[in-house]
Amino acid sequence: MKKLSLLGLALLLVCLSLHTVHAASGLQKISESVYAYTDVQGASGKNSFGANAGIIVGQDCIVAVDALMSAREAQRFIKDIRKVSKKPVKFLVNTHYHLDHSLGNSEFAKLGAVIIAQENAKKNMQKSGAGMLKYAKQSGLTDKDLAGTKVAFPTLTFKERVTLDLGNTQIQLLYLGPAHTTGSILVYLPKEKVLFTGDLLFTNFHPFLGEANMEGWIKVLDYLMTIDVEKIIPGHGPVSTKKDVADLKKYLLVFDQKAKELTAQSQDLQVIVPAMKKALPPRAQLEALIGRNVQMKYLPQGKQAQPQAK
Repeated sequence: MKKLSLLGLALLLVCLSLHTVHAASGLQKISESVYAYTDVQGASGKNSFGANAGIIVGQDCIVAVDALMSAREAQRFIKDIRKVSKKPVKFLVNTHYHLDHSLGNSEFAKLGAVIIAQENAKKNMQKSGAGMLKYAKQSGLTDKDLAGTKVAFPTLTFKERVTLDLGNTQIQLLYLGPAHTTGSILVYLPKEKVLFTGDLLFTNFHPFLGEANMEGWIKVLDYLMTIDVEKIIPGHGPVSTKKDVADLKKYLLVFDQKAKELTAQSQDLQVIVPAMKKALPPRAQLEALIGRNVQMKYLPQGKQAQPQAK
């Protein structure tokens, strides 16, 4: 396993209650060194489609996990980080390339942060960068909302595993193969028993499946059931547990089976989508993705489209 040692930066220890609380910044305290946005309501382009993001406060610096959907959203995130700690943000980890998790990258680059991602995530971003900005506008964001937003690529990539040593804790970046995307990773803190999954886990949100490797995704979820973790920060949704992992696995299996069955009989989304809604376990947010998932992944014309985000 490759190690990147983070030494010789600044120091601040945040000591609050052992119980989960909401910091004044809006970042929820997950553990002694981990804070995150979670359970965002009313998901839309205006709030990064409810995407979560977070930080790990190390002995000398901060590692951020994901950057939200625009420069403005990233600036809000950075302001909230500063309410928790004044330590330098030295690293930003992209769990994958989708715009709601990575279009804020440029604001962290301005801070001098090294942007880390799996090598396929960087390739995906390079292919889709212009399309990501276009889709952001199609998602209801105005020029004002997107002011200053630029695609900023990862500057450090890895193939399978990297360990970041923060002094007080270690962060394992794990790539288990194509799943939600070809470059989706896990961010695991063994000492804290905390896990950031990016969009490898959606809790109470309908997941985006447009470019998913369903078999690989199921394998990742099975792996999550084997590791020692108590608090899971999904890509979208509240702080989660292994029950939510099992629930997503059930959802994916039902979706895949039912979508194949229905699209073999008809290619009319007006017929397919109601039947899918009836078959799927209920979820509170992003229901519109059901039809988009079917169109992109299971219908021939959808497979020709280039996926842009979510």
